[in-house]
Amino acid sequence: MSAPILGAVIVDHTPDFPPKTPPPPKRPISPPRPETSLAGTARARMQVRNRRSANWSLEAAAWSPKKASAHVLGRLHEWGYREADEAAAGLTELLVRTAVADGGRRVSVHLADQNRQALIVALSHRPGLAVADTAVLPELTGLGAVSCGTDTAEDGRRVWAVLDL
Repeated sequence: MSAPILGAVIVDHTPDFPPKTPPPPKRPISPPRPETSLAGTARARMQVRNRRSANWSLEAAAWSPKKASAHVLGRLHEWGYREADEAAAGLTELLVRTAVADGGRRVSVHLADQNRQALIVALSHRPGLAVADTAVLPELTGLGAVSCGTDTAEDGRRVWAVLDL
């Protein structure tokens, strides 16, 4: 021991009990639960990967279907497909005509190919459409589409068709 300091009391006493610590939590705090309703979810963005693709944005006008058809046929010719010109032109014109009829300011046309098939998509970009109109689907199959579909979301209606090349 060292020498005592004047006026200081030195106590060599150890407590009889352990120091008080807070009890552990009964259950770990969990993060908030995610929203699981589908009502407010946006549709998946269209992604084209590992294949050739092209897209064009056009004014929503009466001349747009012919212009889109010329773009699609030109690109298909660049890619070496010339056999399905009539079907590709007819499908593209109908898809774009359907998108123009939605009344938006512009339409976009997307084209991709894989395994001697072409995917042609027209998007109307007119928000606020209520329900996807499926009346166009029989016309698309009549023009040679092996698969087709339509859906509506906040960013407009998407109409698509797959064509064997």
